[in-house]
Amino acid sequence: MIQTTGPGRRTSAADRERRPLDHGAWFLVLPALIPILVLSVGPLLYGISLAFTDAQSGRTEPTEWIGTLNFQDLLHDTLFWESFRIGLVWAVGVTVPQFLLALGLALLLNERLRLRWLARALAIVPWAMPEVVVGVMWRLVYHPDAGILNETLRDLGLGGGRDWLSGLATALPAVIVVGVWAGMPQTTVTLLAGLQNTPRELHEAAAMDGAGAWRRFRTVTWPAIRPVALAITALNLIWNFNSFALVYVLTSGGPGGRTRLPMLFAYEEAFRYGQFGYAAAMGCAMVALISIVLAFHLVGRLRRGGEG
Repeated sequence: MIQTTGPGRRTSAADRERRPLDHGAWFLVLPALIPILVLSVGPLLYGISLAFTDAQSGRTEPTEWIGTLNFQDLLHDTLFWESFRIGLVWAVGVTVPQFLLALGLALLLNERLRLRWLARALAIVPWAMPEVVVGVMWRLVYHPDAGILNETLRDLGLGGGRDWLSGLATALPAVIVVGVWAGMPQTTVTLLAGLQNTPRELHEAAAMDGAGAWRRFRTVTWPAIRPVALAITALNLIWNFNSFALVYVLTSGGPGGRTRLPMLFAYEEAFRYGQFGYAAAMGCAMVALISIVLAFHLVGRLRRGGEG
């Protein structure tokens, strides 16, 4: 749409979008910007600056600027890199089965079944529960003496009595199961929304052409939900890598550091040992990794958008 603003002068909608905001518009935007600056940008910048200092709790001397010394120590900290490896195993181990199970559940809930509304409501129950409640509940499930898991195994004659959260070999798999259960509803709802935006006429046309269920999924369903699937998978990787409350309630990083995720490691350095500067350096390293993952994801999305 073209509008005339004066003799021989025209402005288009694109020109108006490129026009900088005037002072009145900035005044209207400020109420939304101030909380972001105060609650997000400010603490982030303060945390980055703290990583270049020797800040400690209970320190009577002034905090000094030490440059990149914290990051140099971090490069040689084998415990941190071990927690980093555990964090990657946790993030991938939760995200992959979470996506596969959520996709299957979303496909099922997208069918015209009886009491589908009830099934959809029940599917999001874990999502509505706080992580602390989920952790306490699953600690009771895994309890070595009175837990429902060991009781079921005893009834089936498969042993029982194992302390799942304290065993060196079972702690991380047991926590991963809880992470999958707790995060699957959000992925299911997201994929279900993508499925509902897929026209049923395409499936009916493919079925009339003789395409089976797998071929219809591969040629119709997956291309339609692929952008949503890639987006939710990238977000799940980031969220799972940054997990804290769930694992803290379940194991507090034990046994023997088998479930000590990077966020737990940074928390212990800051609030148990009082090394605020070193913990801030850990946070910066994790932010850098997440930024790299986001950059790859965004570049891939832009390339696919350009090819489309």
